[in-house]
Amino acid sequence: MSIRDEIHAQIEGALKDAKFPIKTPDELLAAMPQGAATRCKAGDCELTAADAGKVLKETDFPFKSAKEVADVIVERAGL
Repeated sequence: MSIRDEIHAQIEGALKDAKFPIKTPDELLAAMPQGAATRCKAGDCELTAADAGKVLKETDFPFKSAKEVADVIVERAGL
């Protein structure tokens, strides 16, 4: 599994119990198990929810699924 795929899967896993749609960045952070401190790590790559939030735009919301969140984050983070 590539680093990109592993991080993607970890983001989806972190949001498995989230209630969608998620309408705001604050709702997204609240849905993460450890809030902004939630970490995804694969190989030498580490990404926190706070880091991920820096690549999201207001126009990305609302998110309809964990997969959609993961797709946007890994694409924008350049993974």
